[in-house]
Amino acid sequence: MQALSEDVLTSTSTILCCLCSAQIEPNPSNMCVACLTTQVDITEGIPKQGVLYFCRGCERYLQPPSSWITAHLESRELLSLCLKKLKGLTKVNLVDAGFIWTEPHSQRIKVKLSVQKEVVNGAILQQVFVVEFTINGQFCEDCHRVEAKDYWRALVQVRQKTDHKKTFYFLEQLILKHRAHTKTNNIKNTDGGLNFYYVNRDDARKMTDFLTSHVPSRYQMTKQLISHDIHSNKYQYKFTFSVEIIPVCKDDVVCLPKKLATSKGNINPLCICYSVSQLIHLIDPFTLQIAEISGTNYWHDQFLSLTTPKSLAEFMIMQIEIVADKDKPHVEPISKKHVLADVWVARMSDISSNDQQYYTRTHLGHLLNEGDTVLGFDFNNANINNQQFEKIRQDRVPDVIIVKKVYDRSARNKKRKWKLKRMAEGIETASEERDYTAFLEDLEEDQDYRQNVNIYVDRNKLAVDTDDTDDEGVPQISLQEMLDDLHISEDATGDEGAAMME
Repeated sequence: MQALSEDVLTSTSTILCCLCSAQIEPNPSNMCVACLTTQVDITEGIPKQGVLYFCRGCERYLQPPSSWITAHLESRELLSLCLKKLKGLTKVNLVDAGFIWTEPHSQRIKVKLSVQKEVVNGAILQQVFVVEFTINGQFCEDCHRVEAKDYWRALVQVRQKTDHKKTFYFLEQLILKHRAHTKTNNIKNTDGGLNFYYVNRDDARKMTDFLTSHVPSRYQMTKQLISHDIHSNKYQYKFTFSVEIIPVCKDDVVCLPKKLATSKGNINPLCICYSVSQLIHLIDPFTLQIAEISGTNYWHDQFLSLTTPKSLAEFMIMQIEIVADKDKPHVEPISKKHVLADVWVARMSDISSNDQQYYTRTHLGHLLNEGDTVLGFDFNNANINNQQFEKIRQDRVPDVIIVKKVYDRSARNKKRKWKLKRMAEGIETASEERDYTAFLEDLEEDQDYRQNVNIYVDRNKLAVDTDDTDDEGVPQISLQEMLDDLHISEDATGDEGAAMME
């Protein structure tokens, strides 16, 4: 009797649905779930479609009425923005929300929502539905100003007092490799340098720090008042960063001040600059003694170059002898990459008219052979206006200083199977093309110089079969040092969608 009463208590009573007569547990609406769903739609009033405005310039989404926020795909920020676009969600209880995967290039975002609401006679109904958002492109106000090309609040002026632009070609490759130009509004080529325009002062400051950390330089900052609000006491300025790069370049003959030469181990004042990185690398071609000068030391004791690319003359090597170790000067430190040699050279323009030869020493003994052509600076026929050079005794001034070896330019162009990326392709003058070709030749000759440059394979030239037996002495860049020129484009709404200014 007791067991029977327990079964009656534990059994659940059922009723019939008032619409389909299906057996269901009692509920306030007296309807099954299927019939209740057909009779009541709790998602009524909630839009099933929406529009999101995306700025392709800065990769931000519009948050009404006028603010722009950064949100990656399937992020919390983007989900919050989508939910705020649905006005009817305040009438229901949101249980769950999440993204449904869509093709990144479809410009569609789908959000799956689960909501609850009290319906007939206190019954609670839960439904799941999908809202589809369409991504429309729209420029924000900041990007509109950037595209106008005439709006800027910060300017970086880069200048160098030289007759060529090889340094700026090297800076261009550094900027491309480190992507230091992504925040740049506009880049203009001016006489003597480049101008970088920015919307924010912090971006201009970053570019200035980048330049000063890669080449010896100094800068000054100035600001100009644009407007002043007397009520809120707010000021609007335009900032200008003037960056000055040292006027000493690779393959320049320099004359050091006596104080600076003494501090660098009594090095010979007449030196050759064989490399410029964060430091100025100098070598004495008569002893192989080297010295490194920082930008701070240079601006404290400044010196100028005695030569320009146009002032160098061509000489022919008539005789060469490697200097034995016992005959080398005992100085420290010396270069391990160069070989000291005694050479007799003749000016190319005088070979047919006279037999005059000049004796000198060179640091290029590992590259030169009899009959080779070199570029050198002829002190006898030069008009030098330099205060430091005038202090040197005439018996210590050589007749010729050999700067570099000359190779067949047509053979080099024929064997050059690589290329560089440029920030802007435009029409160049004859002098600019000559400077750019000289920059490419410097990359081929100096392996340390091209370590900070991205070199790409030129498939058009690589496909041409050429005979390499005739030009074995021409410096080249190996295929292992080249990169494959891949064109990878990320989705505009992703987190890696920043486009390069190329």
